Amino acid sequence: MHDRIRFITHKGKEILSVDMSRSSPSQVEEIARKVPDIVTARPRASVLMLVDFTEAKFDEAALRTMQESAVFDKPYVKASAWIGSEALPKIFYDQLTSFSRRDFPAFKTRLQALEWLVKE
Repeated sequence: MHDRIRFITHKGKEILSVDMSRSSPSQVEEIARKVPDIVTARPRASVLMLVDFTEAKFDEAALRTMQESAVFDKPYVKASAWIGSEALPKIFYDQLTSFSRRDFPAFKTRLQALEWLVKE
């Protein structure tokens, strides 16, 4: 799992990379459960996070876990950027943003997302 959740550096800024790409719903759920442990160990409003959903699969349990994680780690996250979010059904995205009261900007490429994050 450590290769799926790790800190990377882009233009001198530390970014938490959460790789859910090509994951099954149970793997998405497992990854989402681990993210708050890492995020909450950081100062409030300090974490820049990149999440890759490319070709991931989702079910209701995975969505519920993602919602819980998003609410729990919200105070610690300065900004989040998503790539591959077309894999996430729109209804799941809408439920996630509504439940967590967070915005999750989506980008077409990893580089676009990283560039946006380092400007935050």
